[in-house]
Amino acid sequence: MASSLSHGFHPSLTPSKICPFHKPFKPIPFKTPIITLKFSFSQTRATLDDDNGQISTTTPSLLVQELKQPNKEVEECVRVLRNAAKTRKVPAEEILEAFSVIEKAKLDPSAFLETLGGTKSPGRTWMLIFTAEKKLERGKYFPITAVQRFDAAGKRIENGVYLGPLGCLTFEGRFSWKKRILAFVFERIRIKIGPLDPFEFSFKGNDEREPGNKDPFFIWFYIDEEIAVARGRSGGTAFWVRCQRIGY
Repeated sequence: MASSLSHGFHPSLTPSKICPFHKPFKPIPFKTPIITLKFSFSQTRATLDDDNGQISTTTPSLLVQELKQPNKEVEECVRVLRNAAKTRKVPAEEILEAFSVIEKAKLDPSAFLETLGGTKSPGRTWMLIFTAEKKLERGKYFPITAVQRFDAAGKRIENGVYLGPLGCLTFEGRFSWKKRILAFVFERIRIKIGPLDPFEFSFKGNDEREPGNKDPFFIWFYIDEEIAVARGRSGGTAFWVRCQRIGY
């Protein structure tokens, strides 16, 4: 997984060259403009939260909201994010502004989980594109291939970092969902080195509780069939683009 969304959460390669021992990594086709992504792996870490913050169950701005549908301003911001995912050339300032507008829109989250994780296992996969620091002060395109899988039917989450022929590292666990908040815990790690078969080990112990506000979480502000925007426990915001699943 990765350090923290507060950290932000190339020679570029085409999707088919990212991880030769995996199935080709292709974006999902949509009626909206097709996104062809380029990836790089100049570093070796991916992003999730490792801060010790918690969800405040008494924060009205997160849990008691006027639910709205996307308006023209939000739709324009989503177009900015789609273009950023496709080209990686949209200035960071424009992406940060899009994050701010989308968050303030307080969109209805009732369909978020199904859109994020599908209706049956193994769910849907999303590639991390851009991460911003707390309060949207700064942000950057994520420099390596980091992919998350959300399985709404099985309430499972998987986070992976893919380093081409070097191998990959994935964490898998379970999640809970409440309104727009997805809390999660990881239970096992899987490692693949070069062409060798992957190996894994578990670290969940006897902890079978439902993930809650003491665990890492995402607060989702926008999810459609192509783009997803969320804030992590440490306060950083990120967006993902939907992609095809990577297999071993």
